[in-house]
Amino acid sequence: MDIIKLWPEIDWIENADLREKVTKVWEAALERSVLTADDLNTIPFTLLCGPDLKVTFMDHKRTVVHIARDAGKKCNEFFHGELPIDMDVLISGAILADVGKLLEYELDENGKAVQGTYGKYLRHPFSGVSLAEEFGVPAEVTHIIAAHAGEGDMVKRTTEAYLVHHVDFMTFLPFKSRLQV
Repeated sequence: MDIIKLWPEIDWIENADLREKVTKVWEAALERSVLTADDLNTIPFTLLCGPDLKVTFMDHKRTVVHIARDAGKKCNEFFHGELPIDMDVLISGAILADVGKLLEYELDENGKAVQGTYGKYLRHPFSGVSLAEEFGVPAEVTHIIAAHAGEGDMVKRTTEAYLVHHVDFMTFLPFKSRLQV
């Protein structure tokens, strides 16, 4: 699988070692998942909003990476160095935040992706951290994976983790609970 085809944003990671580790995590996740790269471009990004959602897993994930990157650049541009953003850490964390979801899914009798038993016991922040650590992803990045979802509300987040967390939720919550007029 050509991960760069799925994730062209990996090329934004300037540190070659980190870029390679992020790539290997995604390769391993796809090898261990019932889902294929093609599935990620067709399945809804969340199971919580019903089966008719047209926004795919990759639509959502790539949006999170793009917005987080833009936010990080603006922080670095306007905050006079008082809130420095490590762009490689930010981008890597945004790309890896939901990698554990690939281990949460099973396919039902109709071939539809559903939450599997593993996913009921271990949500994607946990499985994502485990996968990333297996490939030597540094703690600054695994922290983002761990803290991007609700589980992260119990820890102090780095600035990069705050950005990914808020971007992830601002591109999810309106689908889940928007005001319909």
